[in-house]
Amino acid sequence: MTAQFYLNQIKSELITNSIVLSFSIVEEQDMEERGYLRARLTLINGDFLEVAEYFMITNNICKTVRYRYQWMDQSQKILRRRWDNVPHFPKLPNFPHHTHIDSEENVHPSECLNILQLLLLLESELTTP
Repeated sequence: MTAQFYLNQIKSELITNSIVLSFSIVEEQDMEERGYLRARLTLINGDFLEVAEYFMITNNICKTVRYRYQWMDQSQKILRRRWDNVPHFPKLPNFPHHTHIDSEENVHPSECLNILQLLLLLESELTTP
């Protein structure tokens, strides 16, 4: 696997995923064995999602190194959730992975996610009655 292959996987998913109404790539870096993608999405319910992921390819396996995924209402004023691994909550289980739910102050432990996993998670949330 190369960085370009993984970036193409993400872009293909953004094009075909039923919850993505539109998207724009803000920044993309392909450095063969590492890369970065930042994109802004409009979801089918009108909500806004910004994704930013830095990853490395080691032994043909893609590993997410740094990430921030912020899901907001369509006005971009109300936080629905933000997943990130900025190391500022060392007492949480699974440090540094955490999620802010509905506000900056409501922080919960989380798992490492990549963009493809995030889209699957949001797809189940937005399409489940």
